[in-house]
Amino acid sequence: MAVFEAVPNFSEGRDQALIDRLAADRQVIDVHADPDHNRSVLTLVGSDLTRLSNALFAMIAQATDRIDLRRHSGVHPRIGAADVVPIVPLGGADIADAVTAARTLGGLIWRELGVPVYFYADAAGGRRLAEVRSGRVEPDLGGTHHPNAGAVCVGARPPLVAFNVAFNALAMVRAREIAAQMRELPGVQALAFQLADGRTQISMNLIRPDQTGVPDVYSRACQLAGLQGEPELVGLCPAIAAGPGCSGGLLEARIAAHAARAAAERARSRPGEEMARLAERLEAESRSLARVPPLQDEILTAAERSAALPRVLRAATLSSAELDGLLTLSAAGLRTAVTAETAGRFCQRVALLDAWLDSAC
Repeated sequence: MAVFEAVPNFSEGRDQALIDRLAADRQVIDVHADPDHNRSVLTLVGSDLTRLSNALFAMIAQATDRIDLRRHSGVHPRIGAADVVPIVPLGGADIADAVTAARTLGGLIWRELGVPVYFYADAAGGRRLAEVRSGRVEPDLGGTHHPNAGAVCVGARPPLVAFNVAFNALAMVRAREIAAQMRELPGVQALAFQLADGRTQISMNLIRPDQTGVPDVYSRACQLAGLQGEPELVGLCPAIAAGPGCSGGLLEARIAAHAARAAAERARSRPGEEMARLAERLEAESRSLARVPPLQDEILTAAERSAALPRVLRAATLSSAELDGLLTLSAAGLRTAVTAETAGRFCQRVALLDAWLDSAC
């Protein structure tokens, strides 16, 4: 079953009440708010693209109504209240479906909200966000920007990782030089920012996380700065690319946590003490999966737990195609992050995990 992720970026990172309203949809699995950037990054997952798109549109409508760029301040570049809205295929999902959903969503935004739309990435033949932010292109839908909400960039793209490293006592001129040097690594986009507390930050998008992951960019940035930096993951990270700063932020583990929580809600709606106890156990499993650190033993264990959960749910008549799909995706993604060395140490466990995953396909 196809699973999709959406990662809308909103130009508000300080008003917690508004952030909570934007993140109220049940498909939201992560919220990252940054007051310096004055920006929030939400992560949603689901198998139903229509339902996912409807949730995105409702969020964008709220942002259009409540965020006024004329009074906005923050170090991150932005063109809109709902600034960037990518739809991301996960696992075996088709990028073409994400493109169709992005372009349909863009049309709805312009027709219903009057907010001009730029398409980007695969939804616009590979156009980069930098081209839009430079002012060199006109909106694909609409013309003059909305008076308070600006415009919105809607795209379809493969998974990426947003990752920052902040340094004390690093001059801004040197931070800009380091950002330029970081861009020499494969698939790394980097900018330098001055934060309100005096630190300087190297802010990066890793657009080929299977090739250049968090450990690579963290160690390189610290080496170039000659300082130990503070790592910060923005949103979630595929387990295969995870490293410093990613504890509790593994995408696949958080998807499994989301599925376990949804199953707990199903169990809680059923009568009987046995279902109530199972709901408590599923809630505990959800909390535990949401905290998985990027350590090999922990990743393998999380993969096993994700693969086992569909069997538990089927036995309790709580399963659904969507929950099975989310958990299988999670287990497969976590398994991919298990190194050959770890697989060699736990060969029997990995063999059983692989057999489970083969039977789920």
